[in-house]
Amino acid sequence: MNDTTSLPTLPDRLSVNPRSPHHVAEIFEHEIGIMLNGKERFDVEEYCISEGWVKVPSHKALDRRGQPLMMTVKGTVEVFYSKG
Repeated sequence: MNDTTSLPTLPDRLSVNPRSPHHVAEIFEHEIGIMLNGKERFDVEEYCISEGWVKVPSHKALDRRGQPLMMTVKGTVEVFYSKG
């Protein structure tokens, strides 16, 4: 069975944070993969394909609300649905 017809279209910009205006809950019902400059990343919190960046949490730094600070990494962003 091919169930790619039931998958929602991946947006240009997406965030895992439910408080973000770029969060789309239907996308997270499926597993997605993100590649930056040809290497798959597993720590991405937000991405934008057209602007060519991803946001990843810094390892130790926290903001005043206790959330990890985000670092922007630029490059070629590719997003796809994972098989599995």
